[in-house]
Amino acid sequence: MIEYLKEAKIPYSRLHDVGGPFGGNRFVDIPNLFRDFDADPYDPESYDFAFTDLLITALIERGVEPFFRLGVTIENYASVKAYRVFPPKDNLKWAQICEGIIRHYTEGWANGFKYDIKYWEIWNEPEGKEMWMGTQEQFFALYNVASKYLKEKFPHLKIGGYASCGFYAITKDANAEHAAIEPRFEYYLQYFNDFLKFIKENKCPLDFFSWHSYDHIEKNILYASYARKRLDEEGYVDTECTLNEWNDGAEKIGTAEHAAYTCGMMLALQNTSLDSAMFYDARCGCGSCLYSSMFNPITCEPYPAYYSFVAFSELYRRKNQVATIMEIPGVYACAAKDETGCVVIVNTNAEEVELSIAVTDGYDAEKCMQIVDDHIWEEVSVPEKLPGYSVNCIYYKNE
Repeated sequence: MIEYLKEAKIPYSRLHDVGGPFGGNRFVDIPNLFRDFDADPYDPESYDFAFTDLLITALIERGVEPFFRLGVTIENYASVKAYRVFPPKDNLKWAQICEGIIRHYTEGWANGFKYDIKYWEIWNEPEGKEMWMGTQEQFFALYNVASKYLKEKFPHLKIGGYASCGFYAITKDANAEHAAIEPRFEYYLQYFNDFLKFIKENKCPLDFFSWHSYDHIEKNILYASYARKRLDEEGYVDTECTLNEWNDGAEKIGTAEHAAYTCGMMLALQNTSLDSAMFYDARCGCGSCLYSSMFNPITCEPYPAYYSFVAFSELYRRKNQVATIMEIPGVYACAAKDETGCVVIVNTNAEEVELSIAVTDGYDAEKCMQIVDDHIWEEVSVPEKLPGYSVNCIYYKNE
């Protein structure tokens, strides 16, 4: 599916849960790249880069920069038996192995490459047993050692983590339907605040903080504000904030409704303090995994949600955002211009909405590409009404 990422001008791809369970035993994960933990981390022969080299090169050649998660793939049945989600036997050696991986992809070490890969993320969701069978203290100890070691070796790169499970607890009243798992939500929140306290006391680097949410648009706006506020309060004002797993309404996979939620999320998050956000995920052929919701595993063709990224790319490539005013609940808009203009308007409501657009600076509507149930990314006249669950990408020429 990698050509589709190029066509949609996707700038980053987070490398996590790559290639199926355990990274397909080939890709990205530390135990796949470094098969024997007792081997010498300074010996190129200790590493197995073959498949990950192919993946990363294919991404780079298509203009997609990897966002590299240093760790392991989730083990959803760790309660039966866990294999790779235990704390490393030696935190310093684990960091040295990560050093070898980074040098291979950014400095050409071990017959490697000199790719511009800036983001290196330490672990993923350590609050859950599916990802970390150790204690909170053991993960903090790993982050303490690895972040300091890697930042010393690569001061020009961005070292961070920890891919938090999220901040659902701050909207717990709105999550009353999830009352049975609210204690887990509270734990996620406490874990984050304990982490901030720990890294501040131990002077750990944190170039970016990553977190996850599978909640709805308006709640994610609140979570983004909370994450930024807490980082700033603890003095991490220069730390980037990334929501690097999100997918709203994945149970609607393959529908225009899901495409509307997907594009609406991007438009809404554009006007928050977030520095980046990454959809989970763009895999194909993952059986019953709802979250693999960009491509149809039977036809290998894009689902409607893919074209939400195409629509957003029309804004992204123009670089210059211009102000929009939109006051209809459930309707989101964003606009950008260079020598031409583009406005993307999303209706996440089931009902159609009256549409009236006023633009300035002599821009005239040229065409509209639309995602709605009866046609997916097809050219239509600029609509007078926004269909329910629709994405509308309107192009403007400058007269």
